[in-house]
Amino acid sequence: MDILINPHFRTISNHGVGEVRRKLSNGQNHFFATRSFKPGDVIATFSAGTISAEPTYLTVQIGIRKHITLDPEFLQYINHGCDPNVFFNTTTMEVTALKHISVNEEMTFFYPSTEWKMAQSFACYCGSHRCLEKIRGAAYLSPEVQSQYRFTDFIQQQLAKRAARRKVA
Repeated sequence: MDILINPHFRTISNHGVGEVRRKLSNGQNHFFATRSFKPGDVIATFSAGTISAEPTYLTVQIGIRKHITLDPEFLQYINHGCDPNVFFNTTTMEVTALKHISVNEEMTFFYPSTEWKMAQSFACYCGSHRCLEKIRGAAYLSPEVQSQYRFTDFIQQQLAKRAARRKVA
């Protein structure tokens, strides 16, 4: 396809609900909405392309030593944001809108919402007033930060187990 959208991005592929666009300045791919969504709308359903015991930068964690690649693959281009507008529900296997998403708005999700300890931590430059600056996984978040985000059922269970252990100690 390779269509020029604006001077900053080039469209790589269209998937009905959104487009994969490549940023010309750095070659990074992003996923942009091609229609608007309301909070709670299901954007896409997904399944496990592959399942592995170890995380990679492309997997989503669904259990202890259980990490999946996303099918359809275009969902892997939904990048991290500290003020996310989508959520990967690994129980229902749906991507849902957390807030209103406009046409041409980039879709982002909070990586620690699905990852206990990430395979590759990174410095975040999302520009949000909520930016955490260092993204490593839910295991590293304070209770104050945790209260600001929605987490998958698996990550909620891990957080609850850790909180229970701390109460006993």
